[in-house]
Amino acid sequence: MRIRKKSPKPSARRPPLYFVGYRGTAPAPHELKTWYDHEYGGPLTLRAEEQATESWHAAHGPWTAHIVMPLPATHVVSLKEQLAWEHEHMGAVTPSLVPPRDMPDTILFAARLARGLTLLTQGTAYDITTNQYVNPSDWRDRPLTHFIVGDHIPIMQGEDPQQHRTWCYTLGLSKFGVDELEMFLSPGLPDQPIRDLLRETADELTRTGQSPKVRSTVRLGLLGQNIAITNHRTASPAGRMLSFREINYFP
Repeated sequence: MRIRKKSPKPSARRPPLYFVGYRGTAPAPHELKTWYDHEYGGPLTLRAEEQATESWHAAHGPWTAHIVMPLPATHVVSLKEQLAWEHEHMGAVTPSLVPPRDMPDTILFAARLARGLTLLTQGTAYDITTNQYVNPSDWRDRPLTHFIVGDHIPIMQGEDPQQHRTWCYTLGLSKFGVDELEMFLSPGLPDQPIRDLLRETADELTRTGQSPKVRSTVRLGLLGQNIAITNHRTASPAGRMLSFREINYFP
């Protein structure tokens, strides 16, 4: 990756990627730096903002993010009710706004910071996009040494009762500024081939940073398979409206 001479500032317009709930005292910046440098080589730099020591600008090479820990009590009250957890305090990790080509590395960097804060506090991270809670034991199984699409974009399954079929879809591509993907499966058929196709297509779209147009095709090199974009719609599987592109096998 080309290293920029000047790191971009985190955008206030971008929402947080993770909330981290915890009890007790938040880790000091030097504790997070020591942990991060041991896990990922570093060097991680943390700079407190003027007149806001709980707000940190984090950087590792060209990757940047914004940490607020703890969040103001006025924010925590409503979030605790929404997330249904009992942690006394809460922090937030927000990646910087970057071009699509840099999104995978930037999302990975933010996830590493959330992982570190969760392990150091023995708290719980909440992935806002995927609606998933991540405990310390979960992070131990996700070392985040490299960018792996499955660490950030799970494949979910639901029902389409009107059409009597199974709905398989991604949940997390919107982190990268790309529409989610979906496929529909007839009852009784195995879902693993569909999951593999969704995962490989999601991996391709995180690299291109673009949502393909309806009636276009995408070549998946690893599977040696072409897929077609057959439909575009909106749905709200995680409680908020998301855009979906339906994909199907293409001869």
